[in-house]
Amino acid sequence: MSIFKIKPVLLLFACFALFTNSTFAQVSSAELDALVQKAMEKFNVAGVAVAIVKDGKIVHEKGYGVRSISTKEPVNEHTNFQIASNSKAFTTAALSILVDEGKLNWKDKVRTYLPEFKMYNDYVTENFLVEDLLCHRSGLGLGAGDLMDFPDGTDFTIKDKLTAFQYFKPKSAFRTQFDYDNQLYVIAGELIARISGMTWEKFIQSRILDPLQMTNSFSSQDAIKDKDNLALPHSTETGTIRTIAMFRDQINGAAGGILSNVDDMSKWMIVQLNKGKYGPGQDKQLFSEKRQREMWTIHTITGINPNPRYNQHFGGYGLGWGLGDIKGNLIASHTGGLPGMLTSVALIPDLKLGVVILTNTESGGGYLFGALQQTIIDSYLGLDDNNWIDKYSKFMQTKGNSADSVVKSVWQTVAAAKNIKINATDYTGIYEDKWFGKVEVFLKGNQLWFKALRSPRLNGPMSYYKANTFAIKWEYQDMNCDAFAMFSLDENGKAESIKLKGISPNIDFSFDFQDLDLQRIQ
Repeated sequence: MSIFKIKPVLLLFACFALFTNSTFAQVSSAELDALVQKAMEKFNVAGVAVAIVKDGKIVHEKGYGVRSISTKEPVNEHTNFQIASNSKAFTTAALSILVDEGKLNWKDKVRTYLPEFKMYNDYVTENFLVEDLLCHRSGLGLGAGDLMDFPDGTDFTIKDKLTAFQYFKPKSAFRTQFDYDNQLYVIAGELIARISGMTWEKFIQSRILDPLQMTNSFSSQDAIKDKDNLALPHSTETGTIRTIAMFRDQINGAAGGILSNVDDMSKWMIVQLNKGKYGPGQDKQLFSEKRQREMWTIHTITGINPNPRYNQHFGGYGLGWGLGDIKGNLIASHTGGLPGMLTSVALIPDLKLGVVILTNTESGGGYLFGALQQTIIDSYLGLDDNNWIDKYSKFMQTKGNSADSVVKSVWQTVAAAKNIKINATDYTGIYEDKWFGKVEVFLKGNQLWFKALRSPRLNGPMSYYKANTFAIKWEYQDMNCDAFAMFSLDENGKAESIKLKGISPNIDFSFDFQDLDLQRIQ
């Protein structure tokens, strides 16, 4: 998601190299309005909301564009967006509250609370700590297991997720490498439920959103009674901008389930910048300052993106936050993405500055928030105009053209091979992966077809490509996820197994096709 889905990390660490310590300036609201309008046109984004907090106060909050290109209803500061992986910081705040209350410790073993939990070997299973759920150092690969959620509408349960990790092959040694993970946050959400006696959704609502008076924010879509001011997601994957369905609630929302708006998110940024304090006289404490330091302490090193403009020295991931330093200033930030929803939060506690940007269009929203965020923060640092919008626009076009070229070539090869005769029955059958379950390859008329039994939206026609490889055009087109199906054959030419691989270089990492090992069972 990627819930969570994005690129959360890919753009996150590009955005780490944003800041220096210099004289303070501030972009005016009129200048910001013009910047947002320019960015929306450049990146083809339907709607945007932006808020800036400084020295404990909201200095700008405003909506731009529309909630839906169909209704043309405008975005305002109270319009709710899915904030996706920016929900992760709420999950770590919830755990911090429980740590403050003495109900658990970061160093507690996960199996103390979740005895069903099982990783890829006994040592990791027995030594996996609560904090390991939150800092992307499990040894699993990028987005491992996200096919249990993407596309939405799957039937996987929390029991499935607690035990699925045993079937994955680790990509690195335990606690040695950063690889972004959504599924372990879902486990963290279940841990909160077991310890607190209430669902993750109820805990977030009653222990965080309500106390902070984030009165128009929700821990799930089901909790929203009035949806009149809800932004709808949009996609440009098929070439033109269109509305798509809202990504459905999952088992729990710990990895990316919150819906919020820039007015409420400003309250969230202020309590973070105030080290957990809130209320009219800052006399209440959501979580202790000690917990704040723990969340903003690097647990997993990620490296840096050197840039003489900003002079960053280190980068890493804490508990629900990406962390870096720029000329001695701490930067805590995160991004989030779901189909058609891309968001960003950046905090500079040394400057008492926070910026939140919410968008409802994929993929342009991610480039838009990157360009705007850097422009806004540069203005507070008194830096010269670096023309970020045009730079990001050029990067988006180059990256998109490169990927489009690859995809176009694949489908040209498919078209050229349409008259090649194959024995389709050599490939038909039932195949099974230990964690993903069964898929069926069958004939639909004269067309070979792929269908995942536990993920009903993951189905589509299979067209011959070359050798023993077919290209699948999923019926689901809200995201970029078409895939190759590569068959292994026995000595008689009968398919024995299938490996899947994304076609586009820009495929979202939550489509972790590479983790599947589909073996024929029928």
